Amino acid sequence: MGTEIVWFVVVGIAAGWVAGIVMKGSGFGLIGDLVVGVVGALVGGTLFGALGVTAGGGLIGSIVVAAIGAILLLVFVRLIRRV
Repeated sequence: MGTEIVWFVVVGIAAGWVAGIVMKGSGFGLIGDLVVGVVGALVGGTLFGALGVTAGGGLIGSIVVAAIGAILLLVFVRLIRRV
């Protein structure tokens, strides 16, 4: 159980960091990147699951799905900030 939590945190940090780079942001710091990555992982996993798409497996596939979800989350947040 403890190992899975560690990998979840690693994937969350990596996905948040990737999303910050792709979205040309300065990042949110370690905790902010983790939160964006974890929420992005939930968004990406839900979206990919609803579409019936798998991103491969393993660590890289998890990071890709989480990063795509985090990017979509950041796009949504930026749209709301403009309103």
